[in-house]
Amino acid sequence: MATGTNYILGVYGDEEIVLKAIKRIRDAGIKIHEVFSPYPVHGMDDALGYKRSRLPRVAFIFGTLGFALALLMQYWMLGYDWQMIIGGKDFASLPPFIPVTFELTVLLSALGMVFTFFVVSDLKPYKRPVIFDRRITDDKHVIAIDIDENSIGKEEISGIVAETGAEEINEKIFE
Repeated sequence: MATGTNYILGVYGDEEIVLKAIKRIRDAGIKIHEVFSPYPVHGMDDALGYKRSRLPRVAFIFGTLGFALALLMQYWMLGYDWQMIIGGKDFASLPPFIPVTFELTVLLSALGMVFTFFVVSDLKPYKRPVIFDRRITDDKHVIAIDIDENSIGKEEISGIVAETGAEEINEKIFE
């Protein structure tokens, strides 16, 4: 977050009101920085205009990588490096490789998705969270609007937020 960033915060008590407020604010041409909620609200992603996540594609790529590495590892170890006949099977027989292949596919796709999520979300263990309003962890919904991202003035944005049924309208400056 840039230093000296100025936000207008609309505080709401009900999820239906906040969903209507998001639509009204976006229809007015105001860019919403983020909406904070104490619990998931059905339909909020659509109201904010978020696109579908690309995380399933990442999972597929890492899963394919795990599948290929598992087969390659087992064929190399049991077929070429240390050949052993176990139970009368061939050196590199596919059916006994299925459980290990499945497990490594699941392991790499899960670890790859977690790593990718942390990188894309810019989550670091030493990064301090930005708390706009402490009540978002308890019972309030907060719409944060960055004044610098919008061409509309602060008073007009506050007026539109007030029309949407906000219980409170606050201003917060992060330095």
